Amino acid sequence: MSRILLFLKNMSLYRRFMLASLIILLAGMLGIGAWVQQQIVDGVIHRTGATTALYVDSFVAPQIQGVNQTAELTQAQRDALSRLLRDTPMGKQIVMIKIWDPRGRLLYSTDASAIGKLFPMHEGMLRARLGEVDSEISQLDEEENMDLGAVYPQLLETYSPIWQSGTDQVIAVAEFYQKTDDLKQELAVLTRRSWLVVGLAILLIYLLLAGFVRGASRTIQGQQKELASQVVQLTGLLAQNRELNERVRRASASVAQLNEGYLKRIGSELHDGPAQELGLSILKLDALAGNLEKSTPGADLARQLEEIGLSMQNALKEMRAIAAGLSLPQLANLDLAGTVQHAVRAHERRTGTRVELDLQPLSQAVGLPLRITIYRLIQEALSNACRHAGGAGQRVQLAGEDGQLTVTIADSGPGFDPLQAASSGRLGLSGMRERVESLGGSFQVESRPGHGTTIQARLHLLNDGGTARE
Repeated sequence: MSRILLFLKNMSLYRRFMLASLIILLAGMLGIGAWVQQQIVDGVIHRTGATTALYVDSFVAPQIQGVNQTAELTQAQRDALSRLLRDTPMGKQIVMIKIWDPRGRLLYSTDASAIGKLFPMHEGMLRARLGEVDSEISQLDEEENMDLGAVYPQLLETYSPIWQSGTDQVIAVAEFYQKTDDLKQELAVLTRRSWLVVGLAILLIYLLLAGFVRGASRTIQGQQKELASQVVQLTGLLAQNRELNERVRRASASVAQLNEGYLKRIGSELHDGPAQELGLSILKLDALAGNLEKSTPGADLARQLEEIGLSMQNALKEMRAIAAGLSLPQLANLDLAGTVQHAVRAHERRTGTRVELDLQPLSQAVGLPLRITIYRLIQEALSNACRHAGGAGQRVQLAGEDGQLTVTIADSGPGFDPLQAASSGRLGLSGMRERVESLGGSFQVESRPGHGTTIQARLHLLNDGGTARE
């Protein structure tokens, strides 16, 4: 059974369909052929019975008129019936004839010993009593046919009504037994012809079906090949797309690290260059102011020099703050939790505000580019919260699930309209969005006047493009 199933599984769809259709058509041919054969048999038997009924009406019925008054056949009537069987062509084909009265009593038979006996009334006799002709192939197993069955295996048995002349009254029933040799030959010829016609019709249907299915199968195979080719091309394109996407991620991570290097370099140059020059200028102004105080050149000049010195000191302070902000702390040795805590604590020290921190433990390591992005995101968002909301209700939440990291920074300040802020081109919001989206993440701002601000970024932990791992 398993071999058959394996053989069927390895067959093409066209061959499986043709095998199934062949089995179905053969089953249909057998059913239709058997039905047609039976119809032919019934038709031939009915025709033979009709011929016998015509014989009865023509030759037998006139000989037994008046039997309904006497309830017996005279010897002359019996002799006339015997001559019919002996002298007529139809009579020579009849093996036995019986005449029954409507009550089932035998009035005449070629077996004289059975005349006058009562026998059970069969269905054929009952039909003949109602005026119908009934014919069938009899196996001669009835009680009254025991002697006949010993000689013949089977005979064509016909019951035909005998009518009262000029009336619709059945006065007797004639029962004929004929040999089936000629009938069998005729049935054999008709059966062969019927099976030949049915077989040719089924063969024609199968060939037409095979041609139609073969054409459809070739069309389907061509479409399958074309589809398979398109699938291969699409698979290649998807692989190329994944490779390009991975390259973009790595490039974005490299850009983030390069940007931090440039920022660090700018911060160092600001600190070592202009900041040093401003410091030296302030020292010289202080010395000049001291000399002017000794020579008392005038209060206005001294005051102006003092304002210049104060302005330069403020500029130096701001420049150092900018340089410190541009310079990223050493994050290579910090994990993600340490990076977030460092950004929050640095903001608290710089602004003197308090930030609520909620860190959920992560089971997965995070690369350096992603930590840099998170650090800058928290730094910028908290700076905005301190600048525009006065540091009210500042909170940072970090959560990771299913390979995705969610960073939420919120405050309870006055809020703003995000659409209006986007159209105004604020660098802070656009810079945070670009940082997050460059690593394949999503950035969202929720705020409205009087209801605070919430910034949420979702970043992928898998394949974050980092080179340094925890």
